[in-house]
Amino acid sequence: MQRLSGEDVACWLLKSAGWPAELTAGGGVQRLHRCLRRSYRLDLVSPGQPCLLWVSGRVRPGVAAVGRVVGHPGADDRVEVELLPLAVPVARAELLGDGRFRDAEVVRMAAGSNPSYLRADQLAAVRERLDDAALAAWGAVAGSPSR
Repeated sequence: MQRLSGEDVACWLLKSAGWPAELTAGGGVQRLHRCLRRSYRLDLVSPGQPCLLWVSGRVRPGVAAVGRVVGHPGADDRVEVELLPLAVPVARAELLGDGRFRDAEVVRMAAGSNPSYLRADQLAAVRERLDDAALAAWGAVAGSPSR
């Protein structure tokens, strides 16, 4: 596999084995720290970049929150993010039905790097499945364009 560059990353995908205890569903935009795996990718993570929270596992896997990176990863390999939990998460099964998303790193290598990433076309597949309220809120948080 080729080394990832900043141009490859449209959005960081932060993985979690389950719903993070510190993230309150329905609680609006929340700031929290997420642990990442030490790798060269941490040098590519910068404040202001859009990110998604991907919940893995057997119970409702998929995109659970949208947000942005707030700070640079620290010496403890944690990064501060602002996340907005989705009222209606985007299910992994639904995303697999979209040809643009099928080859996303998180699908090809579920146990791969954290953070993972999405290319622009893969991110578009997610955005198209967000309701207008989630898109508007994400745009306010991350400066992310709507559909």
